[in-house]
Amino acid sequence: MADDDSRAAGPPPHLGARIRAAREDAGLSVRGLARQVGVSASLLSQVERGLAQPSVATLWALVRELDLSLDALFAESDGDPGAGRPAIVQRAAKRPAIELGGGVVWERLTAAPDRDADFAFVTYPPGADSGADDPPTSHLGREYGYVIGGRLQIEVGDETVELGPGDAVAFGSDTPHRFRALGDEPVTAVWLNVRARV
Repeated sequence: MADDDSRAAGPPPHLGARIRAAREDAGLSVRGLARQVGVSASLLSQVERGLAQPSVATLWALVRELDLSLDALFAESDGDPGAGRPAIVQRAAKRPAIELGGGVVWERLTAAPDRDADFAFVTYPPGADSGADDPPTSHLGREYGYVIGGRLQIEVGDETVELGPGDAVAFGSDTPHRFRALGDEPVTAVWLNVRARV
């Protein structure tokens, strides 16, 4: 990870604002959306105001219910600050990041948001869980993961597997799934979520 402390300092302030704007565009109240994703209205309100970090499972549930691109939630601006054409390189020191509940950090690996896929460098601190108190997450699409370091336990449906450095996994995102970091070192991985269009 590059030496940019702002990338792991918590949820970016625009994350909650984008969730709130999408909820309002969908004509949903805080209570209504909270009920649909299975969280308290108080938690959702705190997430929208930047006072709480959603778990991985909660963020995926919000993205699914609001038909958002998770990838687009990373950046303050969807546009390329460059010379009017899309950037093709994402420099390590400038990767947008989101820190979620439990200290899980997702860093976007694309230079700009992509409506078709989420491509991320993911870090799970030791013992972190994608949503220990949440039901396993599911969403449309397909997931591909490659573990760089640490040991990652993945529950996909009724199957539980453990991955170590160099191991890869692929599965349908619509199968309920959960991730957990095992051992004393952080898990680092490259993850690709390819969204299915409905």
